[in-house]
Amino acid sequence: MTSTRERQRAAARARLEKEMAERAAKARKRRQTTAIVSAAAALVLVVAGTVWLAVSLGGDDDKSDTAAPAAGMAECAYNALPTEQRPPQIKDVGVPGSQQSSTGVQTMTIDTNLGPITAKVDRSLVPCTAGSFTYLAEKNFFDNTKCHRLVTEGIKVLQCGDPSATGNGWRDTDGQGGPSYRMAEENLPTDKRPPYPEGVIAMAKSQDPGSTGSQFFIVFGDSPLDPAYTVLGTITGGMDLVQDVAKAGDDGAFAQQAGGGHPKKEVIIKDLTMSPPQS
Repeated sequence: MTSTRERQRAAARARLEKEMAERAAKARKRRQTTAIVSAAAALVLVVAGTVWLAVSLGGDDDKSDTAAPAAGMAECAYNALPTEQRPPQIKDVGVPGSQQSSTGVQTMTIDTNLGPITAKVDRSLVPCTAGSFTYLAEKNFFDNTKCHRLVTEGIKVLQCGDPSATGNGWRDTDGQGGPSYRMAEENLPTDKRPPYPEGVIAMAKSQDPGSTGSQFFIVFGDSPLDPAYTVLGTITGGMDLVQDVAKAGDDGAFAQQAGGGHPKKEVIIKDLTMSPPQS
């Protein structure tokens, strides 16, 4: 009897221990599953947060990098000349603002000792050059300066805009005066024949691109120049004055370098102004 009860008790304990072991195993499995799920969820959150942050920051960068100028405005690069590279003839008047209007038409008035010369400047074609000219005019940059070069053979131009009046042509920048910055060329007449007809006012420069400054030339006879010079505008009045200067001839001072020389009939710019743009 006693032996039978002990065997029953032993069997019951065995069953209980087995059940407890199975419960413990199930509990461990549940804990492992929960831990794996939690870790996976945390990883997903971390990845999602990283992606959101990258997209957010990257989006801001894209917006700032690709931001276009406001309507009716152009982004202009006026490159200041390093101080150590500026010859004495450079006139430092600062640098224009980079945002320039690209709408409207301006009237340039060149008041000379021989009378006024006027020109029409379309800012939609030359927003940066027109902006520079307006800036320099407001600084009285051109006042009391001489038109320093006349060429009556071939290109037929009267060149002005050098405050030092020492320039000997636009293909040699040594000794030439101008502002303390340079800019890129625009509105090049690559599809025009001739590129620079009589009555055009255009910008002088060196052989290097992006070397446009303040010097300009008035074309008084169809010119075969290469279309590498910014067409600033068109003369609307005073062309007869330029023709009279051309008829008087030049002194040949630059004949061995770039051609022409100083006008024998002196041309002094007393004042140069740019009107507000008109639609």
